[in-house]
Amino acid sequence: MFDFIRTHQRLMQLILLVLIVPSFALIGVSGYSTYVSGDHDIAQVGSASITQEEFDQARRNQLQQMQQSSQGRFDPALLDNPEARRALLEQLIDRRTEILVATNEHFSVSDGALRRAIASMPQLQVDGQFSADRYNEVLASAGLTPRDFESGQRAELALGRVLGPVAATSSLPGPVLDQIEITLTEERTVRLRTFQADDFSEGIEVSDADVKAWYDGHQDALRLPDQVAIQYLLLDEAAAVASVPKINDAQLKEYYEQNKARYVVPARVNVSHILIKIPSGASDDVAKQTLEKAEALVKRAQKDPAHFAELAKKESQDAGTARSGGELGWVQRGMLPLNLEQAIYGLKKGEVSEPVKGPDGYHIFMANEIEPEKGETFEEARSKVEDEVRHQLAADRFADMATRLTSLVYDNPSSLDPAAKALGLEVRSATGVARDRLLDADEVGPEAASASDDATVLGDVRVRRALFSPQVLTDKQNSGVIEISPDTMVTVRVQKLTPAEVPPLEQVSDHIRTQLKAERAQQAAQQAGEAVLADLQAQTDATAEPEDFGTAEPVSRLNSVGLSKLLVDTIFGLPADKTPAYAGVALPQGYAIVRLDAVKPGVTDNPALEGLPAQLAQLLGITETRAVMTAMRDELGVTITPEGDELIKGEQE
Repeated sequence: MFDFIRTHQRLMQLILLVLIVPSFALIGVSGYSTYVSGDHDIAQVGSASITQEEFDQARRNQLQQMQQSSQGRFDPALLDNPEARRALLEQLIDRRTEILVATNEHFSVSDGALRRAIASMPQLQVDGQFSADRYNEVLASAGLTPRDFESGQRAELALGRVLGPVAATSSLPGPVLDQIEITLTEERTVRLRTFQADDFSEGIEVSDADVKAWYDGHQDALRLPDQVAIQYLLLDEAAAVASVPKINDAQLKEYYEQNKARYVVPARVNVSHILIKIPSGASDDVAKQTLEKAEALVKRAQKDPAHFAELAKKESQDAGTARSGGELGWVQRGMLPLNLEQAIYGLKKGEVSEPVKGPDGYHIFMANEIEPEKGETFEEARSKVEDEVRHQLAADRFADMATRLTSLVYDNPSSLDPAAKALGLEVRSATGVARDRLLDADEVGPEAASASDDATVLGDVRVRRALFSPQVLTDKQNSGVIEISPDTMVTVRVQKLTPAEVPPLEQVSDHIRTQLKAERAQQAAQQAGEAVLADLQAQTDATAEPEDFGTAEPVSRLNSVGLSKLLVDTIFGLPADKTPAYAGVALPQGYAIVRLDAVKPGVTDNPALEGLPAQLAQLLGITETRAVMTAMRDELGVTITPEGDELIKGEQE
């Protein structure tokens, strides 16, 4: 058969042509290529279409950008839902709409506008000016020719003319802006009374029948997703430190001596001084007179050391310290010239020195306080020294261990034991790791990854992504080494896959009991609050002082004083023309009653409103742009095909 084909190639080509040509005649070239490639139109925009291949490419680009911006920590599951898929398809439809409108309306950009736009790009400038050399360098690094780049920029600028002018010309009418400012700054004085659910939990009983009934009626809520039980090796600083062998005394003592200043506080003296300056270029007679003056001051200071500060204020020529009585503060060795230092350290507490010549004149010192050298001996500091040495050695070992771990898990893909034994690591286990999260301990048991000390590592999106990759999940092989941070690495493997299921009643009964108790406490708090609210609203004496309400506080939409949006909305939902007024609101953990005491008009010169006009203009621009886009889509005619609907729902592979 094959010999016949080889010897009659022309005949076979003719037969194939006869078979294929009718197919083109029936469904067209475009339809045939779509059939062969498996591509489908998922949306129609006027005469143009968006294919699944375009969508898939856009999705890959979107995911790549997310991964780059999050340094690999982005969870792809966040984009794997109907809302995210629809949003991406809508973006593609909007883009195609802009292109069609720009083409149909012949939008174009002049050469001058193109040059100005390119020259204004910061990445093409040097010192704020366009640089031709920089321009060519950037294009070369991107693999673009000037013609291609300028063509692309011209197209983008033309597209910008479709909707750009809409946003650029949006502005809010002055009266509307004034009213918004008044509304935002209106101040309401309120008091709150809260009913905490926890205060109503005592005495609430939940029977086994209640738990069983809730369990039977909430199967979907209890259903757990696919989850895996795993083994893993964790290489972190603690593991590297534990791998360091015993350190001998000689090494520790050597480190102690080299870093003694970290364990021993050197001696220091708190001193004051009087400075008598020698004039620059002074003759011998002047220098002698300066010394005699200093000696006279020494005698006065030594006669009455208690008045040294007063003497320094009057006589010292050091303007910086004279005002404070000559205080220099604490002086350690090495801070001053040697002869000055020797004079200071030769003093006893309260003793005044003889004149000591320094670079700028004669100094007279008095020792206010003396602290001798203090600190830890080697034996006293031994544990700290050993800990520091161990951590330094561990830092060097960590890099080597990481390299070996990578090699070992690759060479032994079906087990973590060889790597664990070679590196002295522990093979750890955990359960309850799902694609999108770590399941709670009350859902999967005490060995849940979420309850372990390593929950942060195991919950990292990169770890979960690796666990559900075909290599690890299906083939039961080790993952590669995953770098969580510069000093934390992990490798994982799947022990068991548990498909999505509703856990047995005994496993989740405590969880259900706790939830039912919380729900009933919440109901009790709300009932108590509503009863009090009814009594308050029925009062005829508006001047009556309410009980158990907190301190009155002024609240505005600009300054919510820490109140939740739910409470703020309730406060400003009360009528402003009648006070006091009451309203109740159910909170996540209880119930609150709001009492409105007073309403004060807003002040529009509030500094917080400074950027409001620009923000509102921007929001209005976005709204108007969206409206114009909707009109353009309606005019062109936009439809999402059945294949597009399936794609959004996630029913297509």
